[in-house]
This record gives sequence, C-alpha cells and structure tokens, in this order.
Amino acid sequence: MICMNRDRRSFLLSSVAAPFVQTRKRSTTRPNLVLFMTDDHGAWATGAYGARGILTPHIDRLASGGARFTRAFAATPVCSPSRMTWMTGCLPATHRVEDWLLPEDSFGPKSRDWLDGLLTWPEVLKARGYTTAMCGKWHMGRDDRAQRGFTEWATVPGGSGTYRNPTFVHNGRPQPIQGFKEDALGDFALDFLAQQKNGHNFALLMPFYAPHTPFDFTPGRYHDPYRDSTFPDFPDTPPHAAQNPQLQKMHGNRDAKLGYSSLVTAADANIGRVLQRLQELGLRDNTLVVFSADQGWCAGHHGVWGKGNGTVPYNMYEESIRVPLIWNHPRAIVPAAPAPMVSSYDFFPTLLEYLGIDAPPPDAKRVGRSYAGFLQGAPPRQWTNRLFFEYSYVRALRTQTLKYVERGEGWPSELFDLEGDPGEATNLIDAPAYRAQREALRRELEARFKKLGAPPIDKWRSISPQIPPAESHGPGKTIGPG
Repeated sequence: MICMNRDRRSFLLSSVAAPFVQTRKRSTTRPNLVLFMTDDHGAWATGAYGARGILTPHIDRLASGGARFTRAFAATPVCSPSRMTWMTGCLPATHRVEDWLLPEDSFGPKSRDWLDGLLTWPEVLKARGYTTAMCGKWHMGRDDRAQRGFTEWATVPGGSGTYRNPTFVHNGRPQPIQGFKEDALGDFALDFLAQQKNGHNFALLMPFYAPHTPFDFTPGRYHDPYRDSTFPDFPDTPPHAAQNPQLQKMHGNRDAKLGYSSLVTAADANIGRVLQRLQELGLRDNTLVVFSADQGWCAGHHGVWGKGNGTVPYNMYEESIRVPLIWNHPRAIVPAAPAPMVSSYDFFPTLLEYLGIDAPPPDAKRVGRSYAGFLQGAPPRQWTNRLFFEYSYVRALRTQTLKYVERGEGWPSELFDLEGDPGEATNLIDAPAYRAQREALRRELEARFKKLGAPPIDKWRSISPQIPPAESHGPGKTIGPG
C-alpha cells in the first residue's frame, strides 16, 4: 500500500509532538530554520563549488562558515518529484509523482493533493510549535492553496512562468507584483521574519524559481556584471545526439548563458537580504540555514542543455543530479567539507535529528538516513556510499565509482566507470570486463525497488495517476513541449 491514511498521519504527528528531547550537545534552545532552494541549479554553477564566472558571494560565505557537502545528489533530476522527495524522504515509487506536474495536475480545479497520505517535515515542525512559512515555487499540487504544515503561503502557481510582474497567491488571495519575481520572494521572506518577535521557533522554506527557464527578465543589477563575461563555466560542446529539441536553441547561446548566470546571482542576492535581516533582528545565531537545489542542470555538459529531461531518453548524468548542499549554523556547525554521498531523501531524517526532534516511527516508504553526525563532528560508524535514483522509466544506482542506469520501455541502459571516466563518455553496459559488476548492480537495484513495493520498471506508469509530459513516452512517440 503506497499511501497511509489520515489516522496514520495523525498518529505520526502526535508521536513527534511528545515532550522535546534534546539529543545534541549544545544549547537546549531549538534553532529556527531557513531552507533556501534554487531550481535547476547544478553544483558546478556555484562559486563555492568551483565556478569561475558565476557570482554567488552570499552562498559562498555560507559555505566558508558551514558544512559544504561535496557529494550531494537529488534523487530525481526534474522538479516536482524531486521536491516531493525533499519534503517526504520518499522516492517517486512511493510518493507517486514520477515526472514534472502539468498545469492541470499542479493547480486549479482538477489538481489533486499529491502529498495526501504522506508525512512532511513542515508538518512535524508545526506540530512541535514552529511557525512555518513557504514563499516561492511549490509545484507539488494545489499550488494555489496553503498546504498542511504551513501558516504563511506565497507562491506563483505552476512550475515556471515569467519573471516580470508575476501574480502571486498570498494566503489564498491573488496578489499582482510589479517587478522581479525573485525580489518579491525576498520581500515576502523579510515580511515574515519581521513578525517573528515573540520568541517562538520559526521555519521558512524559500524555494526560488531561479535559475529555471524562461530567461525572460532580470534587472540590470543582476545581469550587468556579466556584460563582458566569457562564461568560462559553460562548455561549448556539440549537441548530444539525444538532446531534447525543445532546448536545442540554447547550445552556444550567449543569451542563455547570461540568463542562467544572472538568475543564479539574483537568487544569491536575495539570500543575502534574508541573512542580513536575520542578523539585524538578532536571530542569526539561533537559526540553522540550509542551502541546496531541487536538482542539477547541464549547460553544455555532455553536449546537453537541460536536466534529466534535457535528453530523450531521460538521463542521470552527474550534472543533472549533483546539487550544492550547505548547512550553516554559527558556533554549532564546524566549517568542513563532508565527503559522504548523501541524497535528497536523507534530508527529512537529518533535519529532525539536527533539530533534536524525535523521529516519527519507521516507515518503509522513507528510505533516507540521517547524516547529522557529519554536521556534529561525530560521523556515523557505518555509512555506505550507495545512492538510488528514479525518474519515470529510469532507475539508477550510484556507488563510489560506478553508476548503473536502467531504462524501461525499450530505451537502452548504461554503466559508467566514474573513476576512469568521470565525464560519463563511455557506456560499458556490454563490456565483458564489467559483466559481473553490472549484474550485481542490476540485482541490487531491482531488490531495492521490490522492497519498496514498486512494480518492474516497465510497469512504472502504474505507480502514478498523474498526466505524463509528452517527452516521457517511449521510442517512436511524439515529443511535445514541456
């Protein structure tokens, strides 16, 4: 059974609302939380991760004073299912969103509550007394309504849309904005923080739309610094043979590079605004700040522009799934560069352990592990560097050195030796020397999804009732916009 019923959720919430038990060796005051999340933002496009031409000074300062994870990944390289995993700790096989949500599934009268039957970390925090707010991109269904676990809500329904003069839904009411969408997110966040004067804990989720397409507008203060840029972080490689034609025009396009870079910098600037306000209000020392992205993005890497659906068939390239991940809490998290491989499905248990909140009872649907020990300077005794990924007809398993990508519906599978071929240029799926490793990884991947109750990969469509995007169809099917 994939979904728990409402009685089950009530039981879980009541169990985490028990008297607070402090598990960390620091002040017994629980920290506040601010989670920043950019959209389609690969780790490569961040100064703290080696970007030479993309300006992210505020994110870089968070990294220099906190834990900057060097091998963090999203479980799915596309928006809606990835965000569902960040919220629930579940893979698509159990949260049931296998691809990005079309508008009719995302908002409006025909949309559904895709989180129904699933427990989210905002629900847990709200049950423990946190005042909770979300301002930014939701894209997980019923976007125009405040979701369970939130007391404040501001979003532009849907997955993307213009950056100029957007109309938000703020606590249930339409609110047209004159100006830039990402600056409006900063304004909503500052207004929320200004209300936090009563000593109660708060949690702010701030998912940016940037740097997701369209690259239609950024104010001059964000794009002017790139006027003379050579854009050294964008490989000018020939287009991949399987490039999604909807994104083909971005190859070698200076305007695309400028749009992407300036939107990253715009998000960074609004992160800086929030951090400054926390400092001015005397809240910074007791606020945990986490920065990450819903998934990555290829911008010429492998000859691809786009994320997992930047190619047809879908890909699991490193740049599509590797994300920045920074945890910063003054005098509580020691600056470090933890090296374990961690996934977006690990965020749920890690956050609760770090905050000192008893975890909900075990649930077979949640596959994550807590990496809080790496933040506290006391790594877990055993940490296996093996991660699982899922996206529609694609499932994958990544080890320290190998990545096995299995596709259904007639698409080819892949095996990459990441140690000898970090650029994933050579598919070793049929190489005799790798036969034993391939079969071992295939069996392990199959066993993981069987344990979750998921059907064989060719039956993936039976998992979710969502309307699939046109590019999710198998070989020979028409590719449409998405």
